[in-house]
Amino acid sequence: MRVDKLTTKFQEALAEAQSLAVTRENPYIEPVHVLAAMLAQDEGPKALLERAGVKVPALKSALGGILGGLPQVQGEGQQVQPSRDLIGLLQNAEKEA
Repeated sequence: MRVDKLTTKFQEALAEAQSLAVTRENPYIEPVHVLAAMLAQDEGPKALLERAGVKVPALKSALGGILGGLPQVQGEGQQVQPSRDLIGLLQNAEKEA
């Protein structure tokens, strides 16, 4: 996957997803981290979802519950890496592009 082919906003969302995983002490960056990061953006899919009738606050609440249930690791210098699910999702998106 070539990160430079992604939009700036999506690159920002991936960076924020990584920060979110580190903050929550999750060993992997999961698709749920990326979605949470994208919903936090001012100019992101949030407006599109709202126009489609999605109750974004309820979605954010559900994401919080999912994030809270992810495995955690503790220790100095924790390295997070993309999960298999996230890698597969990004590879599929690249194929579609």
